[in-house]
Amino acid sequence: MEQTYLLNYPGVKKKILAGGQGPMPHFPPGAKLVFHFQTLLDNFERTVIDDSRLADRPPEIFVGKMFKMEVWETLLTSMRVGEVAEFWCDAIQHTGLYPIVSKGMRLIAQGKDPLEGQKHMCGMGNLFHYHSTGFPELDEIMRNPQPLIFIMELLQLQVGDPMSYHRESWMMEKDEKLQTVPILHMQGNALVKQKQYREAASKYKEAVLLLKVVQSREMPGDADYINLGRMIVPLELNYCQCMLELEEYYEVIEHTTELLEKHKCVKGYYKRAKAHAAVWNEKEAQRDFKMVAQLDITLSSLVQRELRALSERMKEKYWEEKERYWNKLEKMEGKSEEEEVEKRQPEDPESVTASTEDTPQDAAQTEEDKENKVAPYEGGKEEASCSAVSLSSCDESEGKDWQQMLQLITSLQNQGNLLIKERRFREASFKFEEALEYVDELKDRVDEQGDLWQSLEKVSLPVVLNLSQCKLELKQYQRVVELNSQLLEKHKNFKAVYQRARAHAALCNEDEAHKDFALAEKLDPNFKPFVRQELKKMAESVRAMHARQNKTYWDTTRE
Repeated sequence: MEQTYLLNYPGVKKKILAGGQGPMPHFPPGAKLVFHFQTLLDNFERTVIDDSRLADRPPEIFVGKMFKMEVWETLLTSMRVGEVAEFWCDAIQHTGLYPIVSKGMRLIAQGKDPLEGQKHMCGMGNLFHYHSTGFPELDEIMRNPQPLIFIMELLQLQVGDPMSYHRESWMMEKDEKLQTVPILHMQGNALVKQKQYREAASKYKEAVLLLKVVQSREMPGDADYINLGRMIVPLELNYCQCMLELEEYYEVIEHTTELLEKHKCVKGYYKRAKAHAAVWNEKEAQRDFKMVAQLDITLSSLVQRELRALSERMKEKYWEEKERYWNKLEKMEGKSEEEEVEKRQPEDPESVTASTEDTPQDAAQTEEDKENKVAPYEGGKEEASCSAVSLSSCDESEGKDWQQMLQLITSLQNQGNLLIKERRFREASFKFEEALEYVDELKDRVDEQGDLWQSLEKVSLPVVLNLSQCKLELKQYQRVVELNSQLLEKHKNFKAVYQRARAHAALCNEDEAHKDFALAEKLDPNFKPFVRQELKKMAESVRAMHARQNKTYWDTTRE
């Protein structure tokens, strides 16, 4: 058929290939257009670049919703239902964004997320970041912009009831969003009655998002803004209740905290208190329960019951953890004692072991006790094996000097352990440092690849760990990091990782501390509760540090 130019739209030529049905339809805003398209190059071969018929389903666009290829909306609204037409589009005005649109549609056809891996950039900035769309033919169009030919077929036009198909929030006007919220609220309530909490939570969350989008367009402090905020409160509370039922406690804490910053409501405090109690945050749970009693005195009896239940649960948890880790330490110590008795030489009567009578009071003390108790046995065990090897390989005079130095190392180590028990950490650190000097002197005499070197490495391991523990108690955190970093280059040791994590936390090195705590938790999953406590302490320290820095900054600014 004869080519025609679209009126009031330069740079487009239309050729009707097959006529449509009925009169020219009306395309109101929000109308859904279902169509097929084929993209061709404007060359002699008319090379086909894209064909939507090869995908599982035809593409759809909505009138007036700012589709990236704006020209397509113009092309489709010039057609009748069932019509097939060919459009020639100028490169300068209309086809510049086609490579980006085509890439997204191809990824969707492959079942992939078209936005995966992208960074938020202005306009075509993603192409400059990645240098390619991933498709050679599209890259060629990007390098050399050229006119394109689109063969369009309008399959279906849906106009009328907006609820005839699922409409996402970006497609809705303000009134439509406000009308959808009570429907979602009722659907969520019905799902809660059926105990389908996950599905109900999604309904409540969708309703909250709709209201927040509408609220974001209002002026803060206006009556409409305040009324929308009040409408959000019951939906947020219902969502948090669903999360409580699903045992998603940290999600509850996050949402209720955000809600309580704007609206002080009893139910918000109560739900957050329940969530804190479930994750063993005793102080936070008690504080929120007391706030509930202050806001509504009629709930005092309920709050008292919850506080008693929380206290009982915390006691049970404390005794359970105490028994678990105490038994674990006893087993480790008993095993070390048996091995030491079997391998101890008769001429080595000096052996002082750390006592295990004192019960650890918290996670940090438990870890210290473990280090202080286990280390001497490891040192003694390796000393015996090391001295045996050395005596068989050295002459008589050199062997005597070697054995004396090993005995001196053991003596210094045992003295340091006794000083640790007396909490005299500075004197203990001097003993361990002196022992390490003797170990280094012995290392200088042997080959690095030999068995003697490996034996000396094992002798130095508990000494370094105990020295690191002393430095940790003396708050010499940078030295702790250095010691354990050197140790972890050769040994994958749980205690070294845990000590370095605590040192990083004390220095407010958040990233390094998180990394080491995660590794410690991986090496010993039973230590997860104590790791959580250390992370909580670190967060409080970081907040305090930022507060001090801000105060110093403002004081300096005033001056």
